[in-house]
Amino acid sequence: MSNAPSEPITAALLIIGDEILSGRTRDKNIGTVAGFCGVMGIALREVRVVTDEMDAIIRAVNALRAENTYLFTTGGIGPTHDDITADAVSRAFGVELPINDEARKILEDRYGTVDVSPERLRMARIPVGASLINNSVSGAPGFILGNVHVMAGVPKIMEAMLEDLATRLKGGAKMLSRSVDCAVGESTIAAGLGAIQEEFPQLKLGSYPQMGRQPIFTQLVIRGTDETAVEAATARVRALVDEMHEAKNIKLSKDQV
Repeated sequence: MSNAPSEPITAALLIIGDEILSGRTRDKNIGTVAGFCGVMGIALREVRVVTDEMDAIIRAVNALRAENTYLFTTGGIGPTHDDITADAVSRAFGVELPINDEARKILEDRYGTVDVSPERLRMARIPVGASLINNSVSGAPGFILGNVHVMAGVPKIMEAMLEDLATRLKGGAKMLSRSVDCAVGESTIAAGLGAIQEEFPQLKLGSYPQMGRQPIFTQLVIRGTDETAVEAATARVRALVDEMHEAKNIKLSKDQV
């Protein structure tokens, strides 16, 4: 049975921040967003990292939102002077960036009116026409403008924002994955695997050698949204592996797979 949609739902992730590019901070959000997209049936097609520069962010936002169903951004929506993601997104769409009454109330309810400083109010600046993304961790919301979903860079806050988005985004066909283990190297199985890939161009076939492991071990992975094609390709890969194992008199024990 095929569950492939006629139009794939795609996404890109734009990571914003000098701290990522300098190596001071190691990004933890790519894997989380990729996993989220996989569960939602959204094909994450690109991840891009840009510096905290207005023009660079605007260029990336405009390019990626035009090419994908969704664009997710992380980083640059905090209270400091270099948090300019909201400014860049508003300029990319050509709209104003006022203090949003709803966002302001969220901050005041959490911190009290006295403690909502001008710096904290920067986090209540929301582009005109945007809707808010709930932040159950620290209050300050993200926002959605068009197909752009602007989230915090702090992993725990970003995860909370994704939980809100999970109920609001349209998903697609789920990505299916099958794996086949074999005891020959990539170069040995490459030609046969390539031929199967040509038979199933709608799928992604990959080989992943376990470096330094003895005996030689390679995992072959078949991925796609069409269940019938995935199962058929998996059967072909298993047959190929069995043929190679038989030719080399290889038998995998349970502790080898």
